[in-house]
Amino acid sequence: MMTNPIIVAATVKQTSSLIFLHGLGDTGHGWSSTIAELKPAHCKLICPTASSMPVTLNAGFTMPSWFDLRSLDASGPEDEDGIKSASHLVHDMIEGEIKAGISSDRIMIGGFSQGGALALYSALSYPKPIGGVICLSGWLPLSKYFPNAMKCSDVLPVLQCHGDCDPIVPLKWGQMTASVLKTLLKSPEFKSYRGLLHSSSEEELQDVKEFIGKQLPPV
Repeated sequence: MMTNPIIVAATVKQTSSLIFLHGLGDTGHGWSSTIAELKPAHCKLICPTASSMPVTLNAGFTMPSWFDLRSLDASGPEDEDGIKSASHLVHDMIEGEIKAGISSDRIMIGGFSQGGALALYSALSYPKPIGGVICLSGWLPLSKYFPNAMKCSDVLPVLQCHGDCDPIVPLKWGQMTASVLKTLLKSPEFKSYRGLLHSSSEEELQDVKEFIGKQLPPV
């Protein structure tokens, strides 16, 4: 399901890991250099690439995708099997870091757009405590199954960021997800950015850097 990930090693003794998932049609290279500049020196960065598949929303064209996207309507059909299968891959990556000696609560997952959606679902459906989850310009897939599908603690740290001019994943999707997260978790963070399209900004990236530093401090 995945090609060999881009790995940016820690520059001092590794005590934490960050798994970051790209958006539809992108690869692990797409975000690796940006996120590498935001991570602490003790953190290893892992940026996998999704396998290619036909994507319904893009007229069936084949491209790297974590699961099939079938609609841009918040109440439209979802690729339930694909989302769950992809989340198992993310859980396996977390387990791989744990086997390598990193405590689960020192492992963070994040992603952009479809990758942010998968990161959020994977974090909420994973039973061990993790260091946090970052969702950029994303949403919570299969939200109708929550809270029943939730396996994480209600103190899971979440940073959700969204541009208020996003033409691809509308701000209202992010706001709806933020509303759901408020019913599930004690203190999820939601930040919106004026004028931001379906991309990132210096302000957003600074917020991401601060979140990573706060949740994965030096030990």
